[in-house]
Amino acid sequence: MAARAIWKGVLIIGKQTVPVKLYSAVSDRSVHFRLLHRKDKAPVRQRLVNAETGGTVPREQVLSAYPFEDGSLVMFDNEELEALQPKDGRDVDLLAFLPLGAIDHRWYDRPYYLGPDGDEEALNALTAALDQDHREGLASWVMRGKAYLGALRLHQGQPLLMTLRAREEVIPIDELSAPQGSQLDNKELDMACRLIEMMEGDFQPDQYHDEYRQRVLDLVATKQRGGRVKKTRARRRRGSSDLSKALQASLARESKNG
Repeated sequence: MAARAIWKGVLIIGKQTVPVKLYSAVSDRSVHFRLLHRKDKAPVRQRLVNAETGGTVPREQVLSAYPFEDGSLVMFDNEELEALQPKDGRDVDLLAFLPLGAIDHRWYDRPYYLGPDGDEEALNALTAALDQDHREGLASWVMRGKAYLGALRLHQGQPLLMTLRAREEVIPIDELSAPQGSQLDNKELDMACRLIEMMEGDFQPDQYHDEYRQRVLDLVATKQRGGRVKKTRARRRRGSSDLSKALQASLARESKNG
């Protein structure tokens, strides 16, 4: 099945415009359930309830309140908050071009593939230039009532737009302390290096799956067939407080597996 565009926009690069389509590069594969009443299996719905009276409150009668530490509140209605939202548009403004890798991965949020919206040559020229100069673009746009900052970069020759987290969402690394501990002796350092070398490998994403999701789907299939479910407790791994013994055990295990 062909990919389906979720949004259309225009890349603005100086005086040049490149019409593009946005495609989802990731998808939510979480398992979703319906909520039922245990007694009669009837569907149940969530509703807004007045905490003091227990009565149902229509959504149009709900206010949003910003709380302060002293218990005071600042009230907003929906119209006031909606007026603060950025206006939708189609322009994706390229603000600057950076050396590839200038944006570290803590800032990356959600990727979208970019495809041409009619003018394939314009997007192809931009793709070739990014590839040759080893650069990524810094872009801003508004989509569905939300303003985004993003990185325009290539993945295996395919242009993608990676939304970036806001400054307030990224915790500065200087708020953390570097790992502390006693100085490793040469033997322990050598064993640690050998262990890293023995475990060297490539990232093969096909080997890694959402195991919890698969267990849920397996359980669904089992119960659908009328099967019984065994409940087992996961065993806890016990760590060793002796670094040398732990490294020796890890090396022995890796040697056996190898």
